[in-house]
Amino acid sequence: MIRLANPNVFLDVANRFLPWLFGATLAVLAYGLYLALVESPPDYQQGETVRIMFIHVPFAWAAMAGYTLIALAALGTLVWRHPLADVAAQAAAPIGAAFTFVALATGSIWGKPMWGTWWVWDARLTSFLLLFFLYIGLIALWQTIEEPLRAARAAAILALVGFINIPVIKFSVDWWNTLHQPASVLRIDGPAIHPDILAPLLVMALGVTLLFLTLHVMAMRNEILRRRIRTLIRTQVENGVAPGLEQAQ
Repeated sequence: MIRLANPNVFLDVANRFLPWLFGATLAVLAYGLYLALVESPPDYQQGETVRIMFIHVPFAWAAMAGYTLIALAALGTLVWRHPLADVAAQAAAPIGAAFTFVALATGSIWGKPMWGTWWVWDARLTSFLLLFFLYIGLIALWQTIEEPLRAARAAAILALVGFINIPVIKFSVDWWNTLHQPASVLRIDGPAIHPDILAPLLVMALGVTLLFLTLHVMAMRNEILRRRIRTLIRTQVENGVAPGLEQAQ
């Protein structure tokens, strides 16, 4: 793991394992969708609409895990000041924002037939919407602050401050009266979901996690290369060489 903190080593490992990671992601997602759409029975109360859960819940879990990853990377930026930590955080933010949006959209689609409305301002929904805005805020910081070190520190501070929202999302159904049901999978007395529904849910959760990981590794690789190109162009400009014309000279 320490060796992977070296950008050159990370690029080498990423290039070798990305095809396998991509294949595993497709296989697990295909199997999970088959279980969710074909093998799992309709719910006795929700009917066929329960199948939205197999998309909504895994994307919500991955969105929260993605922000947790950014918060851990923020510690690496502020404490150890390792440049790859900021790369990991910056690469994860757009993916996390997209996953959060999917979770919000599918939750609204699921909520309409179940609750009779697309949206309610309860604690779980409001805190999850805040997660989306935190992702957008992080992306905006990296885009608007031109100096890389200042941008990395500002984003790291926001990420750590915003991390308090993650336990709020998790325990909001226990702390306040919300329309969302309490935890059904991670319970002391065991899952409260029927195995025929729990199995495809867990497979889909693994598939979506692999999807996040695959996209994140690809984004990190691209960000490392982008920063190297930016550094090369800056060096050429400082040396009075027009970018891309050094060979002609």
